[in-house]
Amino acid sequence: MGNLLDDVLGLPDQLRDALWRVETARLEPADSAGLMICGMGGSAIGGDLAAAALGDRLTRPMVSIRGYELPSWATPEWTVLCSSYSGNTEETLACFEAAEVLGARRLVASTGGQLVEAAREAGVPVIGLPGIFQPRFAVAYMFAIAAEAAALAGAGPRIRTEIDAAAAFLEVRLEELRGRAGEVAAALDGAATVAYGSDLTAPVARRWKTQINENAKAPAFYSELPEADHNEICGWSPDSTQGGLAAVFLGDCDQHPRERQRFELTAGLIEAEGATVVRLETAGSTRVERLLWATLLGDLVSMEMASLRGVDPGAIVAIDRLKEGMAA
Repeated sequence: MGNLLDDVLGLPDQLRDALWRVETARLEPADSAGLMICGMGGSAIGGDLAAAALGDRLTRPMVSIRGYELPSWATPEWTVLCSSYSGNTEETLACFEAAEVLGARRLVASTGGQLVEAAREAGVPVIGLPGIFQPRFAVAYMFAIAAEAAALAGAGPRIRTEIDAAAAFLEVRLEELRGRAGEVAAALDGAATVAYGSDLTAPVARRWKTQINENAKAPAFYSELPEADHNEICGWSPDSTQGGLAAVFLGDCDQHPRERQRFELTAGLIEAEGATVVRLETAGSTRVERLLWATLLGDLVSMEMASLRGVDPGAIVAIDRLKEGMAA
């Protein structure tokens, strides 16, 4: 687990490297109807996180596409960023081709593979990624590139300086985050986790879920408030919590006051049903700092959970088997 943990802790330097890679790609700005980020898994979450970091500063849509097709309403005026760490993700390759048929402007972020080969042939700009990580550990690259692509597409302001400042902010808090992660992992040990977020932390909750799935090899889910209060809250009962459920509430200092009240009430109701509840509050002075702080904490929690469970966080046997089945 040592090298993988180093990859997680290297997020600050990875953010800086990502910004440098975008700069050296010498991409030209182009006014667009919006930005679509096509990708799967760790290559897609960066788009969700970047959109949340920009928040109400977005002036045009920024949409993540997880699948084989672009939306029926897509027009040639859109910019399409195809992100695939391996360059061989079949869904992303299909979207790359669909964007060509549409006549949309295309960008690529990848280490190589079929995607980069096709991009080079078509003259599509490529932001090269270092081929030394497992895809889910390259989240810093996918986040920073998506944020920069949004600015280039005219979908929002450039937040490069905020990303650089966030890297420094996280760097001095690594040990604090590791300690907090150990405490949270111990509280969640043995339980299926449901991560709750709202606004800024909604995509972070999704990231927590997927990292616990892949790294700790444990069931985990995510949900968003206030929606969960209109349905999901009824699923928390003594019968369900006996199976070993835990809830993590990812609060943020800048969330809507009514959302904060919902967090407190929902956590209390779930706790009253006998489930483990962990309450967390983001740290940082900007949306970028707070979002990345919570993201890094979740990654570290998943690694700590893997250690407690005695599993190899790097192994993805089930995904490999599924890919073999699809190839056959």
